[in-house]
Amino acid sequence: MRMRQHKGTVFESARRPFSSDDVARFEAEDLWRDETFLDDFLAVVAQHPDKAAVVSYQKGTTLPTTVTYGQLGALVDRFAARLLELGVQPADVVTIQVPNGWEGAALALATMRVGAVPNPIPIIYRERELRFMLSHAGTKVLFVPEEFRGYDYATMASALKAEIPTLEHVFVLNTSRETPGCSSFEEAFLDTPGRIAADVSDALNSRRPGPDDIAMLVFTSGTTGTPKAAMHTYNTAWSGYHRVITRALELTGDDVAFMASTLGHLTGFIHGMLVPLSGGQKIVYQDVWDVEGLLDAIAVEGITWTLSATTFALDMIEAQKRTPRSQQTFRAFACGGAAIPASLAESMHDLFGTSLVSLWGCSETGIASIHQLGAAVDTLGASDGFRVPWQDVRIVDEHGQLVETGATGSLQVRGPSVFAGYFKQPELTAAAFTADGWFDTGDLGRITPDGGIRIEGRTKDIIIRGGQNISAVEIENALFTHEHVQEAAVVAYPDERLGERVCAVVVPAGPAPSLDDLVKHLEKVGMSKQFWPQKLVVADSLPRTPSGKIKKFVLSDQLAHGTTVGVDG
Repeated sequence: MRMRQHKGTVFESARRPFSSDDVARFEAEDLWRDETFLDDFLAVVAQHPDKAAVVSYQKGTTLPTTVTYGQLGALVDRFAARLLELGVQPADVVTIQVPNGWEGAALALATMRVGAVPNPIPIIYRERELRFMLSHAGTKVLFVPEEFRGYDYATMASALKAEIPTLEHVFVLNTSRETPGCSSFEEAFLDTPGRIAADVSDALNSRRPGPDDIAMLVFTSGTTGTPKAAMHTYNTAWSGYHRVITRALELTGDDVAFMASTLGHLTGFIHGMLVPLSGGQKIVYQDVWDVEGLLDAIAVEGITWTLSATTFALDMIEAQKRTPRSQQTFRAFACGGAAIPASLAESMHDLFGTSLVSLWGCSETGIASIHQLGAAVDTLGASDGFRVPWQDVRIVDEHGQLVETGATGSLQVRGPSVFAGYFKQPELTAAAFTADGWFDTGDLGRITPDGGIRIEGRTKDIIIRGGQNISAVEIENALFTHEHVQEAAVVAYPDERLGERVCAVVVPAGPAPSLDDLVKHLEKVGMSKQFWPQKLVVADSLPRTPSGKIKKFVLSDQLAHGTTVGVDG
């Protein structure tokens, strides 16, 4: 019997692809539960108040900031009380775009504490992306840094607040000046009483979310050129991420996590915050990726595991070869987004004594396949893991029929970890599911001889650069506005470190633009740097199907085999 029921909010308009029989099975098999990540965290706060919760390393500072569970719990309550004063209601959206650190974790948990929905956004996104995301989510409160890595977020947020009617409050971290429409985070949230009144505490407890409430709103790149706002409940996120990774890596409260990915990305938000902090672990952050600093921190902090893109593992290997350190605690590196070369698994084991664990999944399904800790190198290299026992996975052909073992087809998933739908995008939600209730991941794959799942490619028009999904269509739409671009196709080309990079294939209108011209244009229209192409190919025409669709696989193949000459960026 559920302890708390799903609140009647706008989020109920999303399709929830679970029948009553599904729900009964999920509960009977303990795939769903009566608690939430927030309940778990508050229990740890009560039991281990003196234990380190978050250690934040910031570029330019000598010593990290360490926050205990007791301190973090007090900050969460203080921030939640302030959100109450601001009029934040259950199911309101609070957007958090801050560098990795204790502030992001405290703000997300405080948002959950008042029954609202946290919307983490990667720190690398700029005005163009934020304008759509904040408007679509109906964001009520926004948190940003004043400046980070040379970009002025306060000015951006000020302009957006003037445009977006739902955006009532903008708070700027580490502010040194007054910005129109913005308030100081420190003054509003830290310069307040440390203890909250009993009636406020009672109000917060009455608002604690239930396991079937929406736990997060996370934007994911789509093939339509419009980001999709994926919603996970506490239960779908728990069964799809926490339960899977804890089981595969044999995690306990004594483990120490590290997160290189931004907390604004689903990977960082879940595996860099919710998993460790609900499990009583210490989580170590860097606000700027520093591989040398990480290798030093492994020994100092006793880091035991991480989940991130293979890019970071490659950086670690090169740094360890340059300056060997004793790394006795670091035992597990889970990674997805690209196949793991056997050499990478061998190097991680030889240099760190670390077991690589490959996995596959997506924002909408959670982890669907994964290897276990200590899997042999040849097993890791043969597939992207074995099906998670409580996830149903099938591979079908273009007619929806199951393919034979070893044949490539479309990967589809069904189970307790499938998301609750796309917020305010019912047509996209409906299109993502088959008539019989399976989520179509857009990935192509096959079953290996030993029963693993091997990813063969993507039907979705997505480029994965360093573990970050990049929508090719979004870049194309922006390139089309350049006066000297007649047609444009954006495709991936292979990169040893990042997995994939971005190439723009352009048919010019008049004089051909240079790569620098296109980059400056994308910067001018407000597109984030991560979307900028690193290569340009100027072509007379683009290969097309009889129906007129661009054959991007032809372009990708030419780039991969070096048969197309481009201009490197």
